[in-house]
Amino acid sequence: MPPVQPMLAKSVKGIPDPDKFGGLVFEPKWDGFRCIVFRDGDEVELTSRNTKPLTRYFPELVAAIKEQLPERVVLDGEIFVAVGDRLEFEVLQERIHPAKSRVDMLAEKTPAGFVAFDLLALGDESYVDRPLSERREALEAALGHLGSGGPCYLTRTTTDPAEAERWFEHFEGAGLDGVVAKPLSATYTQNGRTMLKIKHARTADVVVAGYREHKNSTPERPLLGSLLLGLYKDGQLQHVGVSASFTEARRAELIEELQPLVCPIEEHPWGHWQEFLTANPDRVPGTQSRWSQGKDLSFTPLRPERVLEVGYEHMEGRRFRHTAHFKRWREDRDPESCGYEQLDEPVSYDLGEVLSG
Repeated sequence: MPPVQPMLAKSVKGIPDPDKFGGLVFEPKWDGFRCIVFRDGDEVELTSRNTKPLTRYFPELVAAIKEQLPERVVLDGEIFVAVGDRLEFEVLQERIHPAKSRVDMLAEKTPAGFVAFDLLALGDESYVDRPLSERREALEAALGHLGSGGPCYLTRTTTDPAEAERWFEHFEGAGLDGVVAKPLSATYTQNGRTMLKIKHARTADVVVAGYREHKNSTPERPLLGSLLLGLYKDGQLQHVGVSASFTEARRAELIEELQPLVCPIEEHPWGHWQEFLTANPDRVPGTQSRWSQGKDLSFTPLRPERVLEVGYEHMEGRRFRHTAHFKRWREDRDPESCGYEQLDEPVSYDLGEVLSG
């Protein structure tokens, strides 16, 4: 019965050697909402990674679960939205909306899917204390009838590290997030980091275009909260994301270091965005969305003269999918030379081939 906390993963570099873990099974790392599915007859509950209810946001999945999944089952998996042949996380985020009418409209316009990758209970039996090898066998027996038509799927797996390496390189083109490795002997440990995740690590040179102050910043001790980053496209500086993880001492140093670059918003490349009061397609700084209601999103504009090297995992459209990691200043780079062409382009891959494998 809910609440159940999902098993978690710790990051590692590169595809691990299965022999060091007594055997591993590899899976694609799905880029969506982690979800525990509970079904008992006509009762269906969907809960998030932090055990919050998701059921009302995905009515089409509730109907599909009743039609496609066993009568009494608890599954661990991921909710995703695909547009064309790739996953779209930003479209998935739109589903968390207070208005039922909008949720219903999006459920029809951009329906979600659910991919299962672990079995916690089936019928009257709990599987959490059994090794993954047994859970996977039972999961395949219970969901083996699912095909490529969805919207419920069974994730594909491999025990071959060479195949996992190929997935890591190719599946990103379908919007997947990397590869997960799971010890075959491990039981299901709630909130335990017993899995391994391998994600893409890249670097890019970006322009520092502004900053927001930290929530603990005061006039007596100003602290930087996040750096606003940009890349040039067709001569225009585009907002590409933020860098935000710093120690308190570093926050104080950075905000002092950047003061000579502070400029009036009217003289800034993003000055014309002042007119926006709601979220817009460019997700420009200083604008509101349903994720930021009540938060102060104002920023201090900086003359775009300094270049920073950051680490990032992958892109979501024109932006970094996650917060970028500050690596070093690049005093040798001209800001206007920092464009999108430097970014890695993942190999294109059809999501349908991932789901039907």
